[in-house]
Amino acid sequence: MSVLRSRKQTIIRRIMIFVLVLLGSTLIGVGAYAGYLYQKADNAIRNIAADPQPTPAKQEGQEEAAEEGEEKPEAMEPLTFLLAGVDSREGSGGTLNSDVLMVASYNPASRSASLLSIPRDLRIETEQGSAHKANYYFAHYSIKDKETALANTKQWFGELLDIPITHMVTVNFDGVRQIVDAVGGLDIDVDMNMRYTDRADGTNINLKKGLQHLDGKQVLDFVRYRKSNQGTGESSDTARNVRQQQVLQQLLDKLASFQGATQWGKVLDIVGQNMKTDIPEDVLKDWIMNYKEMKPNQISFQQVNSVWDSPYMYVDEQQFADALTKIRSEAGGSSEAKRVSKRIGTVETTNE
Repeated sequence: MSVLRSRKQTIIRRIMIFVLVLLGSTLIGVGAYAGYLYQKADNAIRNIAADPQPTPAKQEGQEEAAEEGEEKPEAMEPLTFLLAGVDSREGSGGTLNSDVLMVASYNPASRSASLLSIPRDLRIETEQGSAHKANYYFAHYSIKDKETALANTKQWFGELLDIPITHMVTVNFDGVRQIVDAVGGLDIDVDMNMRYTDRADGTNINLKKGLQHLDGKQVLDFVRYRKSNQGTGESSDTARNVRQQQVLQQLLDKLASFQGATQWGKVLDIVGQNMKTDIPEDVLKDWIMNYKEMKPNQISFQQVNSVWDSPYMYVDEQQFADALTKIRSEAGGSSEAKRVSKRIGTVETTNE
């Protein structure tokens, strides 16, 4: 009887040891996973975060938000962003012109966002009256003073659009290519045949119309296609903006589905090498580590028609005004419609 009891106790001890070993291994694995991602995020943030950006003059509403920062963490407040896609490839001439320019608002309480693509060729006047394309201004401020370029560009567009912009983010186009490859490519419905070559910077766009799976290089071609020198049709800025929004939405969905540390680790490495922002390091780290909770459940893409009158693009005045109102409202500001700045190239609203 004692022998049987002894055997039972031995079996129970072995089972308990096995359970404890299994539990311990799991905890170690989880800890290693969290530690791995934390280290990756920490390294990426060191590369992403620009030096503290001086703000020449606070915009309306920013000073009050700063004073309340201790009681209401920034991550819990509505935010606005200026997003710029910068071409720094060999052969681009190092111009830093922004091929992609977007203004976005995010409301953490409702987990909703609004996004407006600004045509790169949109005519915008300076206060002194000289006109340039929208993609000129970040390059302009970078050449003047690289250390304050984010702050000055953010403030300049914030005053122009009458939207207090919280942060600016710049992304190297090659980083987009790498991230798309890291998530396994995207299923894109290409809206037209696209063919364009440029030996100077190595551009070779060759896409056929229709639904297909595209790799990173092809997705970048799809987003950037404007004109052809190989017999295919030209694309409007409006169509380009729709493509940019389509790609952004798919990328956000793909990232939200990531499960493994290897996938996230690779993406964080790419982001760290190809992005710059003035978002504080501690806030950025919190967002990266809680991506699934931060990802918007609903993104409203604002559509604005535009017309080309060489060498500039002009936007539909009423549609642009409505889009800006939506951005302001999403960010917790006034929903009252305001007139578009006279410095922005617009056309009269049509009733079509």
